[in-house]
Amino acid sequence: MVRGNLLEEPVDAIVNAANGHLAHGGGVAGIISRAAGPALQLESDRLVAAHGPFATGSAVATTAGKLPFKAVIHAVGPRFGEGDEEKKLVQALSSAFALAGEKGWHSVSFPAVSAGIFAVPLEICARAYLKAARGSKVSKVRLCLRDQPVIDAVLRELRR
Repeated sequence: MVRGNLLEEPVDAIVNAANGHLAHGGGVAGIISRAAGPALQLESDRLVAAHGPFATGSAVATTAGKLPFKAVIHAVGPRFGEGDEEKKLVQALSSAFALAGEKGWHSVSFPAVSAGIFAVPLEICARAYLKAARGSKVSKVRLCLRDQPVIDAVLRELRR
């Protein structure tokens, strides 16, 4: 776990906290999309047009555009209230890490997926982040956080 800027991580790919329509307007997704430039959203729109909305728990990769990564992996996390949020969040992140492995990427960094505008409680998120990261076959997985409440929740979970 690191405190930092996801866009400056020393990794092959970063994970985006995505919605199923890959509409990257707000939160982490909006920040990544604006920094990457229009190519990321254009590719996202083409993927959704071809395949339909992506299910919660899935992951798909797009170009990183102007960003220094091989790709951006969009993990579709759950929204609070839809049920089985922890299981779905572990699945979304595990799908992202599996995709990175399939592509041959050795290092991945991910943000606080579902903890922001999707409002999944931080304790649930912390457990899911650690389960998914510990189960990953990618050689270097970094949880890149910026908000102290999320960091505190992960630290509490690490102490358990």
